[in-house]
Amino acid sequence: MANATGNYFANDYESIEVLADRISEELECPITIEDANHRIIAYSRHEDEVDSVRIATIMARRVPENVINSLWRNGAIPKLFETEEPVIIPRIEQVSLGERVAISVRKQNQVVGFIWAHPKQSFTEEKLMILQEAAKAVKNQLLQHQKKKKATEKSYQEFFWKLLTGHFSRLKEIEAMNEYHHLQLKGPFAVIIFDFPQPINQSVERQADYLVETMQQLPIVARTFDNTQLILLAKIPEKDHTNSLLTFIDNFISKINERQQIDGIIVAAGGVADQPLHICRSYQEALFVLKIKNQFPKITNQICCYEKLGVFQFIEDLAAIRKQTGFQNPMITKLMKYDRDHHSNMKETIFVFLQYDGNMNEAAKELHIHANTLAYRLKRISEIAEINLKDANQKITLYLDLLIKQLEESDL
Repeated sequence: MANATGNYFANDYESIEVLADRISEELECPITIEDANHRIIAYSRHEDEVDSVRIATIMARRVPENVINSLWRNGAIPKLFETEEPVIIPRIEQVSLGERVAISVRKQNQVVGFIWAHPKQSFTEEKLMILQEAAKAVKNQLLQHQKKKKATEKSYQEFFWKLLTGHFSRLKEIEAMNEYHHLQLKGPFAVIIFDFPQPINQSVERQADYLVETMQQLPIVARTFDNTQLILLAKIPEKDHTNSLLTFIDNFISKINERQQIDGIIVAAGGVADQPLHICRSYQEALFVLKIKNQFPKITNQICCYEKLGVFQFIEDLAAIRKQTGFQNPMITKLMKYDRDHHSNMKETIFVFLQYDGNMNEAAKELHIHANTLAYRLKRISEIAEINLKDANQKITLYLDLLIKQLEESDL
């Protein structure tokens, strides 16, 4: 009960679990205490029947992702981030979530966690006030938890960078150092880089952390921030790893756009690393994907994974060979001269045609011309450049040299 000053939680508590039970007694219902990323920190013991979401949350030590998504859609979580007052959340049938009353726990304007109450009947004004008192009492406990978590994450940052940059030459060295950090280094893994349009400030870092913690498609083994980049080491399934990566990436981009209005993020994922010594290779591959996406933004817009780069995996090597020999494709030289003399765009036309693998309708749509116009241009291109567009060998060579030309122009 409250003391003479009206403070319900004035005593010191030996643990946050004891405090959770105390809050539950005052509110006469089960409660859970979460960190800012919806991981369970403590929950009250309670004999009464509770809904399946509470059971699933306690079992997994985190709120299920489908429940978090529903709470975002119905406005509950955005409101919890906006206000210090308790928020009454009606039942959400789609995810079997019973009625809740929740409050954010804050240090100044920063949310450090939440208290969720599971009422059997509507809260009175007194109980809403008790929940506000509980948030004040829980704050110091959550700040201590946050401090320990940050210390743990800081301790593995150097180790993670050593993995990314290939510092280790033997698996035993990694295993020895990991005895202190306890990262889950049993593969397969992939490095994912989210390259933000601006340097990542503290606010964006918190937002990105929140999404990484609450999205549950892929376990994230480690993460770090580097200027504009969020770098993740993700554990991926043995099978269908590309689709798993793409699903995670699409969801992250969609949610950060929807919830935080951050657009223009470029994403790259390295190939599969089946053991820790290969993490550095996956990182280098992810960096290479970013480089290619910047050099060929229009063509590679839909490509995220190194394995899907195709010819772009070795386009720089081909360019180096052409440069070394000094070879200039005569077909391109003739088309460029014709374009200069006639103010036309034959070089662009053949490039788009080859890019769409000879699909007349798609190429014409991209060029904003009629298919008949494209057919006429292709006939002229064949005559000007002396190319047989039914010869796959000639077409592949021309396409590669056009890519090399574009690469050279992007480096100017």
